[in-house]
Amino acid sequence: MPELNEEIKRIREIAEGGPFTPEWASLSKAGVPVWFAESRFGIFVHWGVFTSEEFNNEWYPRNMYIKDSPEWRHHIEKYGPHSETGYKDYVERFRGEKFDPDEWLDIFARSGARYLVPVGEHHDGFQMYASRISHWNAAEKGPCRDIDGELQACASKKGMHFGISSHRIEHWWFLGNGRAFDSDIKGEFERGDLYWPSNPEPENVMDFDVHPAPSEEFMQDWLIRTCEMVDRFAPEVLYFDWWIAQKALKPYLKTAAAYYYNVMASKGLKGVIISKNDCFAPGASIRDIERGGLAGAAAYVWQSDTPICHGSWGYVKNASYKSARDIVRELIDIVSKNGNLLLNVGPKADGQICDEEKEVLLGIGKWLDANGEMIYGTTPYKLFGEGSINREEGGFKDSESLEYTSSDFRFTEGNGNIYAAAMRPSDDGRYLIRSFAKNGEDGTASFKGLIENVKVLSGEGSVKWDHSDEGLKIETDVVTDDGMPVVFKIELF
Repeated sequence: MPELNEEIKRIREIAEGGPFTPEWASLSKAGVPVWFAESRFGIFVHWGVFTSEEFNNEWYPRNMYIKDSPEWRHHIEKYGPHSETGYKDYVERFRGEKFDPDEWLDIFARSGARYLVPVGEHHDGFQMYASRISHWNAAEKGPCRDIDGELQACASKKGMHFGISSHRIEHWWFLGNGRAFDSDIKGEFERGDLYWPSNPEPENVMDFDVHPAPSEEFMQDWLIRTCEMVDRFAPEVLYFDWWIAQKALKPYLKTAAAYYYNVMASKGLKGVIISKNDCFAPGASIRDIERGGLAGAAAYVWQSDTPICHGSWGYVKNASYKSARDIVRELIDIVSKNGNLLLNVGPKADGQICDEEKEVLLGIGKWLDANGEMIYGTTPYKLFGEGSINREEGGFKDSESLEYTSSDFRFTEGNGNIYAAAMRPSDDGRYLIRSFAKNGEDGTASFKGLIENVKVLSGEGSVKWDHSDEGLKIETDVVTDDGMPVVFKIELF
């Protein structure tokens, strides 16, 4: 374990050494890498010790210490009292014996994703990579493999950008419920221990000025863990979960950001930080909206992250899953509003990607193979879309599938063309895009240019079209029964 004071001194020297400094005025100039803005679709991976029981959701480690919760009862019935066995004993049960990074990356590449972000350390405090900071990591315990290191190597072979996520700050309280009764979390622990510090959970975990605040030692440990990931991986994406918005952490957060941007610059690379809840100043990171999105197009690039599985980010038994159709619709809507989609996969405890998620990923990839021209490298059109159905703005809005009609369209532009996706295919192959009416009242509600041709982007079937005062009328013999959006490529004179 590195000596704390010496490591903090080293980190601060790099953070303050430029070209960036730990101040919002400097960090706000970080900018968005071109590759990120053009990629539009990435894969998130939640896999760790919390998956070992494949039960309920990825907050199993916290919930198993809450009396009478489903996880509590599951643990008692299967393993006995918490005083005799606890979460640390789950580590050796997490073997990942069928983990094959090449197989994962083959599936991810075939899905059409352009970047990969596996969890580096989740709230439970177990690192999924070889670490000098704690022995509670996947290279030394459980699978005894440098999981994230292997994933990065395979991503590189596939030409996929690589990032990593940190959920460490929530560890301040994540296992603290175990101190409320006779459990294996009773007692004192030191920095580097899995159960350190296990403080009481705040009454409101969305309070960003919590008292008592995390200790200086814990925040310094958070900083050196973050910087270790930067040093290990030079990740092109550095993703943080929501609790980094804590007021007490702000000086360390700015230092971590400056360190990251400076290290990347020293390597001739340009990275991007992903964050939630406006915890960074504008421009210093990419805004992330969990399980949701925007109601209209933004002037800035943003990201939505959402799992394929309903109800859990990690794999659980007897789960239900979103369809490839619904995720493609979500992707189109997000991109039309200047966002990226980071789609989460939750592999099984043994390391296999379940058949249900594999089918969804390959279904998305099949659609993108034919229609990716609308997604990759495009930007919003002057209108994000038209129709009666739109996503409600904000996070945690993905619990129900939106019932789009064939009159609901989403637009993007790129390569000198405009792309219009019918979010639901019509039964007879006829469409009317009213936003392209010749004689609208103003330039935002009409298209007064000249259209040379309209094609079905997938290249299938014939198209007849008429640019009229009513709108762009389209007739095509492409009639699908899978509900997947149909994309029209509008070529201009």
